[in-house]
Amino acid sequence: MKQLVWSPLFALFVSAAACGSPAPTTADADAFLEEMNDTMLTLGIEGAQAGWVYSTYITDDTEALNARANQKYIEAIAKYAKDAVKFDNAAVSADARRQLDLLKLALVLVTPEDPAEAAELTQIAARLEGTYGKGKWCADPARPADCLDIEQITEIMATSRDEARLRQVWEGWQTVSVPMRTDYARFVVLGNQGARDLGFADTGAMWRLKYDMPADEFTAELDRLWEQVRPLYDSLHAYVRMKLRDKYGDVVPADGPIPAHLLGNIWAQDWSNVYSLVSPGRADAGYSLTDILTGRRTSAVDMVKMGERFYSSLGLEPLPETFWARSMLTKPQDRDVVCHASAWDIDYAEDVRIKMCIDATEEDFSTIHHELGHNYYQRAYMGLPTIYRDSANDGFHEAIGDTIALSITPEYLVQIGLLDKAPDASRDLGLLMARALEKVAFLPFGLLVDQWRWQVFSGEITPADYNKAWWDLRLKYQGVASSTPRGEEFFDPGAKYHVPGNTPYTRYFLAAILQFQFHRELSKTAGCQLPLHRCSIYGNTDAGKRLDAMLQMGLSKPWPDALEALTGSRQMDATAIVDYFAPLKTWLDEQLKDTPVGWK
Repeated sequence: MKQLVWSPLFALFVSAAACGSPAPTTADADAFLEEMNDTMLTLGIEGAQAGWVYSTYITDDTEALNARANQKYIEAIAKYAKDAVKFDNAAVSADARRQLDLLKLALVLVTPEDPAEAAELTQIAARLEGTYGKGKWCADPARPADCLDIEQITEIMATSRDEARLRQVWEGWQTVSVPMRTDYARFVVLGNQGARDLGFADTGAMWRLKYDMPADEFTAELDRLWEQVRPLYDSLHAYVRMKLRDKYGDVVPADGPIPAHLLGNIWAQDWSNVYSLVSPGRADAGYSLTDILTGRRTSAVDMVKMGERFYSSLGLEPLPETFWARSMLTKPQDRDVVCHASAWDIDYAEDVRIKMCIDATEEDFSTIHHELGHNYYQRAYMGLPTIYRDSANDGFHEAIGDTIALSITPEYLVQIGLLDKAPDASRDLGLLMARALEKVAFLPFGLLVDQWRWQVFSGEITPADYNKAWWDLRLKYQGVASSTPRGEEFFDPGAKYHVPGNTPYTRYFLAAILQFQFHRELSKTAGCQLPLHRCSIYGNTDAGKRLDAMLQMGLSKPWPDALEALTGSRQMDATAIVDYFAPLKTWLDEQLKDTPVGWK
């Protein structure tokens, strides 16, 4: 990892240490790290408990308690990060040096040194998340009983084919973020101040340095990976635009961006819900997992049990009883909650949980496998020092569950009794199209969210241009646009949870790449002789051992070491996703003869 260039503040720390006290020893560094890891564990548990209560029981009081717990954790870790500078020139072990370096990058949000500003920042952070969690769109404010929450709007977006209705609810959801705009601008100022107090240029630079390479090199790496997959995305975009134009007429331009409200998802990040409009004719997948699950009246617990059995089939230990007693699997009827699916590691050991509002759908079935991937990763590295109890990089954490979800093939569904017989190869175009609408369509969105935030944090995008810059990036990467003007009276980035929730998003782009690289290598380990898109590692303990060996490394080694342990390569490689969808790409290009590709 490249050594960071620290601010004059740190130079003062170093100078004071050199002039006024003995040089720190190896034993001093070890004692410092032991104390830091113990404190990180204690306060991390307190924060996780407060965060869980807040996310599953949103009130003004739980919001305040969560804000205080976050502030306490952030301030403690920030202090340790600042104190760590005194060991910059100390003779320490390679392991201690890695812990010290990681400590300086441990937070995604750093409060300013001024106590009043620190309290203000944590309060704003809690308020932003609460505004999102309580968000509802009211077509008629005088009739609050008719207001729609995100679950209801998501259902309309997924199922309606009424262009006017889709536009109405899409625009309606964007209104929930309007109150966030002023708060977010202040959030950026205060967060940047905290990052500068730690010696970083801004919050975005701090985030990028977490990837075991200089920030500018990481940005170039993202560009390289995007260029590997962009031709595949462009073909899918052109085909979907053509089919949506057949359905909706001139609302969809022949050679321009696709209207965001017509892609079946509030953020146009997953196009699975327009499958019926774009499916490859007779190449239908041959079954509907949603219909199977609903027809069997499959409960939320049943669906999660199926996910657990997948991981158990690889040789991993079953989930603890506390998981079943403490997880939130369905939406409570008596209170506001954050329904956005998430996995939780409450005690950094065995108390793992998921929080979801599960419906009997194919999407939620896949999401369950994804969230459980976080929990199994969390359990695998629980024996490491606290600062190492994380994934090799944050893209790895997201990729593990998605790798498993790629094994939700027809063959797997037959093995677990949800299908009687796998459809033959003539159905593969349908299977590939369905998965491309989920996975390939997501890639540019996964990239652009942090492209926007990094430029906001750096000051390249100012509050006066928040919304314009957001839609400029959506046009550049996604080829998606709004059908109506989106001026600066709106704050559309805030309508995506991860922005008010301050969750870095590049991890999801990396996960979308890594999961196919992992899947290709684990399928080889499992000896799969089928096409890559039909391979499942379900029941293969050899693949499970290889996976578990990487999971147990946590953050203790640079991510190229972890990648090499699983794949044999030290470089992220998007060719696996190109390989996976190769039959579909060939078919798409055949359909697009004399049809424009790209957008103006």
